[in-house]
Amino acid sequence: MKGNAQIIDSLNARLAEELTAINQYMVHSEMCDNWNYEKLHKIIEKRAIDEMKHAEKLIARILFLDGRPIVSNLNKITIGAEVEKMHLNDHAAEADAIKNYNESIRLAVEVGDNGTRELLESILHEEEEHIDLLEAQLDQIKQMGIQNYLVEQID
Repeated sequence: MKGNAQIIDSLNARLAEELTAINQYMVHSEMCDNWNYEKLHKIIEKRAIDEMKHAEKLIARILFLDGRPIVSNLNKITIGAEVEKMHLNDHAAEADAIKNYNESIRLAVEVGDNGTRELLESILHEEEEHIDLLEAQLDQIKQMGIQNYLVEQID
């Protein structure tokens, strides 16, 4: 099915964000594994896998619309040197994703592409879950202090 060029461009922009997030989150996950923060390692790894699934869905949709998925574009990856900075960087990435998914949904509604809108809404819902978990982690750091928080991350 021949899709709208603006929609395909928008989907490729979201794809670049997802591919960037995968890389950022995998590095953060492996850093936590290296530091033996097993709980954080698993949480962040799961988020990276969620982003991989989002990328897969975006690629499938782009192909369905007779577009060409662009997998070579990455945005700036921001690696945190310590756990709190990781969470802050990941929070910023999720906040951008939420803003951009809402823009892409607005475009899909505007051009009458309900299939794309539904896909984007389902991904948006998961991105909102990601930011909620990150905010909970940052709240825990604020409430109990970084040292106590980190002790809780050892499995």
